[in-house]
Amino acid sequence: MTRRDFITLLGGAAAWPLAARAQQGERMRRIGVLTAMAPEDPDTKARLAAFGEALERLGWSEGRNIRTEYRFGAGQFGRYEALAKELVALKPDVILAQTTPIAIALQRESRLIPTVFVYVSDPLGAGLIASLARPGGNFTGMLLYEEGIVGKWLAMLKEIAPRLARVAFVANSRSGPYLYFLRYAQATAPSLAIELVTTPVANATDIEGAIESFARGPDSGLFLPPDITTVNQRDLIVALAARHRLPAVYAFREFVTAGGLMSYGTDENDTYRLAASYVDRILRGARPADLPVQAPVKYQTVLNLKTAKALGLEVPPSLLVRADEVIE
Repeated sequence: MTRRDFITLLGGAAAWPLAARAQQGERMRRIGVLTAMAPEDPDTKARLAAFGEALERLGWSEGRNIRTEYRFGAGQFGRYEALAKELVALKPDVILAQTTPIAIALQRESRLIPTVFVYVSDPLGAGLIASLARPGGNFTGMLLYEEGIVGKWLAMLKEIAPRLARVAFVANSRSGPYLYFLRYAQATAPSLAIELVTTPVANATDIEGAIESFARGPDSGLFLPPDITTVNQRDLIVALAARHRLPAVYAFREFVTAGGLMSYGTDENDTYRLAASYVDRILRGARPADLPVQAPVKYQTVLNLKTAKALGLEVPPSLLVRADEVIE
């Protein structure tokens, strides 16, 4: 061994305990994540990966200075309360909550643990915050959609299917924002010469029966507002829409990648990255009460031309030119 090698080895050996002591001395923080989706859902994996990558860029590494505890509701509303209780009992430093029912379940368990929500459209109506600018409690987060977006969804549906006369509003009435979107849809539909048919569903059997029954009427289409029940059953819904030749507009891109006609909505990966920035600020001492709820900054129009062709629809150039993503 040369003298230089020996000095290098000695220097490395001396430095290692210092590095180890620095790492051991860094406080381990705990993050809780409670989502309404299933752990095997590919889109859920992508969103959580975006969240983790954003935290990494902000200086938080799993196993080094953070430990993340995940809980998955898999669309089963009856489990949310128990999962919230279980997560709160771990006393995390901050929680990421996905969907309104999940956030409400967590609020029942703790008014102290800082919580950042995503996929929440009406946090004021749900009683999660005092105001968008100054939430005032232990909750803040990313607004999913404002109610005015309903007009955009219905107008898109009428644009691609001008003869459309009836639209089923398909969602679980137990979902937090159900009435929030329904009220605006009922107010908007007449101006587009659309009869809105409320179609509450709670499971796959409900969905199949409701769409089968609704499809018997002529000039019909589907409107799927944000709802965890329908997101978890998207493959079934897309298949039923295809079978009955029903044009449909969705709030989330994953319906379209599964074969649905079109969607208009937020960039969901970006939403999780923004949520990571709030988690970072809270871990560094910020209070949720002082962090304003953020409105979406990125929207995407996604069209599936193969599905449009199968439905016998001609996509208007005005709609095509607005598309951010076209699936052929």
